[in-house]
Parts: sequence; C-alpha cells; structure tokens
Amino acid sequence: MELISKKLFAKPERPIRIMQFGEGNFLRAFIEWIIQDLNDKGAINSAVAVVQPMPFGRVKELEEQDGLYTLRLEGIDKGKTVKSSRVIDVIGDCINPFTEYEHFLSYGKSEDLQVIISNTTEAGIAVDPTDTDFTQCPKSYPGKLLALLKARYDHFKGDMDKGLAIIPCELIDNNGDELYRCLTELAEINNMDEKFVKWMQTANHFTSTLVDRIVPGYPRNEIEEIRKETGYIDNNVVKGEIFHLWVLKKEPVVQKYLPADSTGLNVIFADSIKPYKQRKVKILNGSHTAMVPVAYLCGIDTVGEAVNDPVIGKYVHDFIFDEVNPTIDLPRDQMTDFANSVIERYKNPFIRHELMSIALNSTTKFRTRLLPTLEDYIRIKKALPQHLLFSFAAIVEFHKGVRGSEKIALKDDPQYLEHWAKLWADFDGDYVKLAAAALSWTEAWEVDMNTLHPDITATVARYLEDMDKNGMKAAVDRFVNG
Repeated sequence: MELISKKLFAKPERPIRIMQFGEGNFLRAFIEWIIQDLNDKGAINSAVAVVQPMPFGRVKELEEQDGLYTLRLEGIDKGKTVKSSRVIDVIGDCINPFTEYEHFLSYGKSEDLQVIISNTTEAGIAVDPTDTDFTQCPKSYPGKLLALLKARYDHFKGDMDKGLAIIPCELIDNNGDELYRCLTELAEINNMDEKFVKWMQTANHFTSTLVDRIVPGYPRNEIEEIRKETGYIDNNVVKGEIFHLWVLKKEPVVQKYLPADSTGLNVIFADSIKPYKQRKVKILNGSHTAMVPVAYLCGIDTVGEAVNDPVIGKYVHDFIFDEVNPTIDLPRDQMTDFANSVIERYKNPFIRHELMSIALNSTTKFRTRLLPTLEDYIRIKKALPQHLLFSFAAIVEFHKGVRGSEKIALKDDPQYLEHWAKLWADFDGDYVKLAAAALSWTEAWEVDMNTLHPDITATVARYLEDMDKNGMKAAVDRFVNG
C-alpha cells in the first residue's frame, strides 16, 4: 500500500495566495476544507502555504505526502446520518520557519499573496518582548508575522496596495483587534520605523472571527479500516463533524480576497460577531457546563448518553430553549436553528465526548459560560432561570467529590478545589448556609450572586438539599417531570 501523493492523485497547480500559520487538525478540517470548496466551485484559485508556528510540528509529514491528506466528516445533519470522505489538495507549500527562515520571508515579496490565516491556540496571540532579533526566526506568532510584514513593506517600498487580509481564528475575544494590538506593541518594542508601523496598521486589513466545528483529529482507532477503504496510507487523516460555522466581521478587502460566504457554506460576514460569540458560548459551551454535573452524578459518562437519556435530554433541551435563547439578541429562527443543530451535534454517534473532559476547570467555566446567562435572564425576565440554578446546585454537589462509592477526579485550579473542599468540610446540615456561601464566592464569580435576586439563595438551597439527600437521579427526575 502506497503513501498518498501526487502519484496517486492529480494535484492542480494554483498560485499561493494564502499563508496559514498552523498545521494542526482544526485548520486542516475547517479552513482548508473551506478553501477547497471555494476552489472547487470557482470562487477563488488559491493554494495555501502552511507555516509551522512551533519548532515541533507536522509540516514535514505533510510535505512527504505532497501536501495531500484525507478529511472525513461524520455526523447528523437535519436528522440524517451523514459520512463523507475527500482528499484535500490545497496545500502548495509546507514551511518550517525555524529551519527555512529565508524561504518563509520570501513570501513577503510575493505578488500573489493576499491572505494570512492563523490558529496558533489561544496563547498564540501574545507579545513576546524577547522577540527582538529578526535576523533569525522569532519565537512568537506575532513576531513571525511582523517579520513577514516588514519584509513585504521593504520589498514593495511601502506600497499601500500590497497590504494583506489578516484573519486570525484563535478562540479569544476580538482576535483581529488583539493581533493588531500585539503587532503594534512588538513594533514599538523593536523601535521600528514609524512609516512601517503606519503601513502595517493601515495597508493591512485585520478582521475578528468566530469558528465552530468539533474536530476529534486523527482517527487512530479506525486507521486500519480507513486504509482498507481508501487503498492508500495517509498519516495525516483528520476527522471532523458535519456542522461548521465561521463568522467574520465585515471587512471589504477580506470579502474580496476570500469570499467564503459565496458557495453555500455556513459562513457569515457580520457587522459584529459579538451576538454569534454569545450564542456559541451560551448555548454550546454553556449547555455543556450545565449538563456535566447533573448527568455525571446520574451515572452517565458521555455527552451522547446524556442527551439520549429521556430525562437529561429534556433537561438540556429546556435549559437551552427556555433560558438561554431569550438572552441573546439574534432573530428567533436563527436561534432555533442553531439550538437544534447543537442538540444534533451532541447526538453524533461518531464522536465520544467524555463529560469529565468538559468538567476540567468547571469553576471558571461557570463564570464565563453560565453566569452571563443568569444575569441576563434575571434582567430581561425579572425571574430566576430554574434549570441554570439547578445546574449551579449540581456543581456544588459535584464538588463534594463523590459519585456513589466512587471518588471523582476533580481537576481545577488548586485554590478553587481547596475552597470547594472547605465549603463541604464546614457544612453542618444547613443547606441555606451552604448555598449562601457558594453563591457569595466573589473570588470565583466576581459578584455575590446572593444579591442578584431575593429568591436565589433559597432556590439553590432547595435543589441542593434534594440532590444531597435523595441523589441526583431522583432530584433531576422530580425537577423535569414534577
């Protein structure tokens, strides 16, 4: 059996108009799939130069396969199970800038280059003040991009028409603005010429984005079956779900160079990505966090099992539709479609999503994913979101640290785990006192939640007492079915 290569698959020759920082699973299962679709449908004619952002990575493996790899998408779409497999052929160059720095910088001189895309993890968009020697490859992503832009500025003598569309996909708020800020700060640290800084800030076009697709990555457990099915070896197979969403803040140059919304994909150029970010965090991430302690303490281990359970499934559904959707300022039909798609994604039989992996850092996750919904719901409805408060009580119960006779492997900031342990160590049978103490933890929540509504403390105490005395199964069944 041969390694996938140009000998097995004809690979079109396209000009390299896109440079991508990052060669990981997500970009290959999401961005390059979108670029493939745009190429196949004639919206663009572009190949991608993939840049490895760290000294270690997989560009060498991709190069050995002539940049070709197999993408498998599996999931449920509008109630139907869907599986697809295709060879992605858009990678035109693979660069390790730590060993090929001059080759990397040569793209600054390219007449073809139009677009920069990145996903270097949330920690990637940050200033490294030690990035001051541009005669060798900078360590940080902003450092590398700054070096490339400086090479471009010098080669084209500050031509304002040679700026690039810069599209970060890192999962941080306002990622385009933050990358712009980091580049500006790093240029100042290096005392770069003011004319260059002005060109960098004005000739280039930064846009903020939101990306959404679950990408389990390399299907290690299925690889032999995949090789038999395809008839070739591919060491870079990547697996993703069917669902996809890319929201980009409107920027005319970005839309011109990468018209990603032109071929029927779920891509949106929006005046603001904020409501879409709220929708994803509140519905997808928020329902994950709300679900975990309730389902796990019922003896359930995965997301799929949880949503397919008649009681937990109804609990999650009603939490999303009754308590989250009303707090987001988007059209009702969009909210309904997205919420239904989230539940379909949870039921994806091809992805095993462990509840305990979501439980990691659950204290911070409550603050970022659920507390905004709690505050917004109280402000809008002048009432309490009962499902959300039941979940908060379940988080308190979860941090008691036991499921039946089994000890729970809690994973969180040590200071948070210490606080939870102390709450339970000090518990004297008074559930109102326990609820009040948990709700008033301002170091974690940044607000005393007891003050949000006069009935909140008694409500959490009631749910806590039911869970603690009667077990989660009985408590959630009573909550859902009355």
